Amino acid sequence: MYRKAAVRAAPADSGSMSGVTTDLDPTRVDRGTESEPPLSRRRERTRERLLDAAYGLFAEHGINGTSIEAVCEAAGFTRGAFYSNFDSKDELFLALTEREIRTRMRSLEVAVEHLPDDPVRDGVIAPDTIAAIVAAVMADPRDERRWCLMNAELELLALRDPQVAVRFAEQEESFRDELADLLTRVLTQVGMRFAIDPVAATRVLISAYTGAARDAFLGPAGEDAVLRAQSTDWLPALVGRLVEPDPAAA
Repeated sequence: MYRKAAVRAAPADSGSMSGVTTDLDPTRVDRGTESEPPLSRRRERTRERLLDAAYGLFAEHGINGTSIEAVCEAAGFTRGAFYSNFDSKDELFLALTEREIRTRMRSLEVAVEHLPDDPVRDGVIAPDTIAAIVAAVMADPRDERRWCLMNAELELLALRDPQVAVRFAEQEESFRDELADLLTRVLTQVGMRFAIDPVAATRVLISAYTGAARDAFLGPAGEDAVLRAQSTDWLPALVGRLVEPDPAAA
């Protein structure tokens, strides 16, 4: 839970992780404690505007190329408003990535609730089912490009800073576990199951997806290539290797 701090003198603009709290979920409604009231609607809006401003700036200039002042100026706030919500630029960055993960998980939840009428054909997940799920996540290729850049920035930051690495690893593990649970539920509903450990299978799918997106953005076709990637045959083939009929559903 982020601390509700009084507006204090702003420290120097640095990437330090010191004083970072443990709850990164910016969508959470803070219920507070007896000595700590919940976040007000005004403060929630302030946080969201800071996160929105940081998203574009971090993707365009990188975390090291973006100052706290630039984020505040883009959001229309002072440094005091920033430091009443985040202890550091690193904390803002991690909170931003957590928010984007939550957004993509919600898109997946909606997609799996509206699967095609025949998601499984001849004992395999139908390609158009997989394409529909991927399309839900990649609805806007331009935004997906920014997300690809954000992921690359965060990985570099984690590789350079052991304190960030710990938080990054926890965030990645939580995302994989949550996604594995979601995919397992979907497979169960259609009479299928993972042929290997669900978390390991999910790790393979995430790696393949992110690698394909990165390669598409590096290519000359850019965003058009990402759109075409939604209908390629390698992803259904990979899913076919990772998924099998569930004997318990027979």
